[in-house]
Amino acid sequence: MPDALDCPTERPRDDIYPSLPHQRTPSRSAAMFRSLFERSGVGMAALDSHSRIRRANDAMLALLDRSTSEVRDIAFADLLHPDSRFRLQVGFDQLRLGRTGRFTEYVKAARPENAVGGNLTALRMRADARADSPLLVLIQVDPPTAECPPGGARSTLLSEMEASILEKVAAGASTVQLAGQLHLSCKGIEYHVSAMLRKLDVPNRPALVSRAYTLGILSSGSWPPRVQQEYVKSP
Repeated sequence: MPDALDCPTERPRDDIYPSLPHQRTPSRSAAMFRSLFERSGVGMAALDSHSRIRRANDAMLALLDRSTSEVRDIAFADLLHPDSRFRLQVGFDQLRLGRTGRFTEYVKAARPENAVGGNLTALRMRADARADSPLLVLIQVDPPTAECPPGGARSTLLSEMEASILEKVAAGASTVQLAGQLHLSCKGIEYHVSAMLRKLDVPNRPALVSRAYTLGILSSGSWPPRVQQEYVKSP
């Protein structure tokens, strides 16, 4: 069947937009989605089942610093920072297989200049395998802060204990495992994790790890994960 965007007269325009879940009137839900997609200040992109971009709104194009022709049919993860790509593809696969309905991840756009980061939310819009855009991603861009300026996080220093905890969290250790390895109580571990969440202004552990890689706090390409020494406070 011809592509809906290349041959718009072949089927109604509403069909090129994913259906919102739990709506009984497809045409109304498509119109609502179209309005939200086109007018929202949040970066939004509709992806196919292989996580390639079918369409992106103006806010997403501005975030990626690309034109419509430059992003069409490109794998969404390829336009983001390399440290985020593997985790994003795993999340997209879980959506595609129906194992989850959504996931969140902290990401950073791979722009030539003035890199911008934010919280990404990915959703599976409907279970219809024939839909050309079954996946939707939204990115809420970080506001500039004094603690984490756009150029990096050199002013965000961790204590030696926080650095050790971050390394082990990035390696997949649980709170109980961290407590046993570092000889702290579970409450003590949670206290240090909460402090790092505030420092990096992220909502959870996956976002903490992702942002730490994106900002260069965790060394990219090393295993087990290691915190760069310049981000650790001197004793």
